[in-house]
Amino acid sequence: MKALRNWRWTTLAELVVPDAAPARDPSVIVARSILIHGPISRTEVADQLGLSQPTLTRIVKSLMDSGLVVETGDRIDGVGRPSRPLLVRANGRTFMGVKLTGTEAFATATDLTASEVAVASHPLDDHRPEAVVAVIAELEQRLRTATGRPFEAIGVSLGGSAEDGRRVDRAPFLEWRGVELAELVERATGVATIVENDVTALTAVEHWFGAGRGETDFAVVTIGAGIGLGLVTRDRVVRSRDAGLGLAGHIALDPLGPPCMLGHRGCATAMLTIPSMCAQATLGHGRPVTFEELLEHAASGEPLCSSIVSTAARALGRLIAFVANLSLVDVVVVSGEGIAILDVAEAELTDALLENRDADAHPLDVRYDRSDFGSWARGAAAVAIQAALPSVVAEGRATTP
Repeated sequence: MKALRNWRWTTLAELVVPDAAPARDPSVIVARSILIHGPISRTEVADQLGLSQPTLTRIVKSLMDSGLVVETGDRIDGVGRPSRPLLVRANGRTFMGVKLTGTEAFATATDLTASEVAVASHPLDDHRPEAVVAVIAELEQRLRTATGRPFEAIGVSLGGSAEDGRRVDRAPFLEWRGVELAELVERATGVATIVENDVTALTAVEHWFGAGRGETDFAVVTIGAGIGLGLVTRDRVVRSRDAGLGLAGHIALDPLGPPCMLGHRGCATAMLTIPSMCAQATLGHGRPVTFEELLEHAASGEPLCSSIVSTAARALGRLIAFVANLSLVDVVVVSGEGIAILDVAEAELTDALLENRDADAHPLDVRYDRSDFGSWARGAAAVAIQAALPSVVAEGRATTP
């Protein structure tokens, strides 16, 4: 078992590795900067991290000697000798991310930049922890065969909370409480494992490798089966023991809107989730209406479906504005299967967004991540990558001649 097995969370929810490289190891910090921002020049890294050129040169040499960091072929001319931008060798290590829902386990194998290498999925017909772990182990074998490489670490994300990164405190879709998931997966696969809330994991991949790459402060809003909210502040993903409760789902958006299952009229869950939108269309048509049908009917101008989608888009515009107004960020990443409504009603969202922002506020940069469902599994892999980076750097240092 790799060193990841002994990782823990501090009270500040910052992952540390007591048995490997310290979390504030300068080599880890430099590797992180190159991983996120590469290709990047040595001067940019030094300026970004406040390091002297001699210190940076020593650290970069060590990272290059270990094979973790490489130079690109492009030369940068400037003061002193020309240099080449730096990159982390992404294909040197493989990670696995698993997204668990109430009906399916979706897994992806990625490289060190969370870029997808292979995918696999399996239905979850049995929610008993041992049955779910057996599915994860089967997916691990399938992806290991597909990539021809063992995994450095596995990340598992789910709709729920795992405050210490190992024990699932609660997962409503699976009807779990107090499940030692990381330990069970490690026993079944022999691979170090970390567990995270799915929206937090998605925020992590947006932060390092996605639409929020290079930003130190931004929010993530997801719409789909539920409503999710993630936040990055001062270059760190905000983690909370209340992750997975769907608290953003009950933000009031329309006093005349439909009620949610808890009786909150016009809240984000009632206005924006796919089940709620489909239920409204089903009620109006007197037959089941899928999300795809809802969008098709709305695009063709069918009155009921057009109204449902337009109203949802306006509600999403309000939600984005509320999130930005309260968190004081000016970048919001919107993701999830539900953003397909914008193919029909993006103008309605824009209008609502402007109506709910102060005219003197900084312009809001709204970025849409239209990735498929695999982005959730990539988020789980990103959490594993972030957690494993200190160990990866330490191992490279140990094997450097």
